[in-house]
Amino acid sequence: MKKLLIPLALLLCAPALSAQSRTAIQFPDYQFTTVKENPITPVKNQYRSGTCWSYSALGFFESEAIRIGKITDTLKYPDFSEFFVVSNSFRERAVKYVRLDGKLNFGIGSEADDVLDIIRDYGIVPNSAMTGLNYGTDLPVTAELEAVLGGMVDAIAKNPNRKLSTAWQRAIQAVLDEYLGECPQKFIVDGKEYTPASYRDALKINPADYVTLTSFTHHPFYTKFAIEVSDNWRWDPAYNLPIDEFMTVLDNALNNGYTAAWGADVSHPGFTRNGLAVNVDTSAPVTSGSDQERWVGKDGEKAPEIQIVEKEATQESRQIDFDNKTMTDDHGMQIYGIAKDQNGKKYYMVKNSWGETGKYKGIWYATESFVKGQSLDIMVHKDAIPRDIKSKLGIK
Repeated sequence: MKKLLIPLALLLCAPALSAQSRTAIQFPDYQFTTVKENPITPVKNQYRSGTCWSYSALGFFESEAIRIGKITDTLKYPDFSEFFVVSNSFRERAVKYVRLDGKLNFGIGSEADDVLDIIRDYGIVPNSAMTGLNYGTDLPVTAELEAVLGGMVDAIAKNPNRKLSTAWQRAIQAVLDEYLGECPQKFIVDGKEYTPASYRDALKINPADYVTLTSFTHHPFYTKFAIEVSDNWRWDPAYNLPIDEFMTVLDNALNNGYTAAWGADVSHPGFTRNGLAVNVDTSAPVTSGSDQERWVGKDGEKAPEIQIVEKEATQESRQIDFDNKTMTDDHGMQIYGIAKDQNGKKYYMVKNSWGETGKYKGIWYATESFVKGQSLDIMVHKDAIPRDIKSKLGIK
């Protein structure tokens, strides 16, 4: 997921979007009731870093460790290091960038599968062993690191010599170590010594158990393809499902104790800074009557309740939005539950990584239409997939 700086230091992971391009929408006051909620770890703050992909996917794996380990004491919930993942990912991307002569997206944004690859190849580290805050700030600020590494790999990729030095990869690692801290080889958790790999294995997290699902028509359903977005720099493949089956998997996961790492477009005007994600149809009138009646009522009466009209999300609308790039890989979050509003409308409960901000302290409520229409992908445990859909995908 990419990055976007916006006021109050909230950080999206999306291409830059001007304030004028977002339609101001007045939402009514929603009252939510939880229908199904699965355990999550506390909300974190990625601050000025485009690392939502690491925060969201590791939040997902923290919930997996809770589920697998049947942890009921919140004081024993795991807290994984996002910047152990970021450091390893950046180093590997630098190598690939140079191999491809600079013809690869190079930045701090990425995808949930990148986290899975790092867990598979290196393991997991607790945040206490590597906070990533080695550059003098209390919260992540990575622009300088990105600029330094970007300049280095550009210079190396353009090296006029036909043979590269033996030093450049060590130089990349040295920069990462200075800004993020060295990746620990050993650490102590609850009085026991682990390596990153042995800690992963002790948590019983098996990377082979996790799959990514998407839903687009420019590739055949029930096959795998690498989603064509620049942050999928590893070219990791995702299973392609019809959107209704995609949503069936998500509901089945949530209702059976699983969560999902969620990649979505949040440049849509219905994704607010105050904890709502609604697939608003901005072309539809939200109330009848004059503008004055809308805001202050008629003849001194109270203004009428605003009716938000949602678009219908379909397979066709998704493909149109993806093809014209109005729906892309903006932001990574974690879906962990289902709720309903005072009118009985269904919402998904979403853990964000912008700190305890907004009306719901870092939690967002996304309508079914928003998730159906604006999802790029989800990562789930393969056992969260209904048996018939798993069979169609050839997953055992």
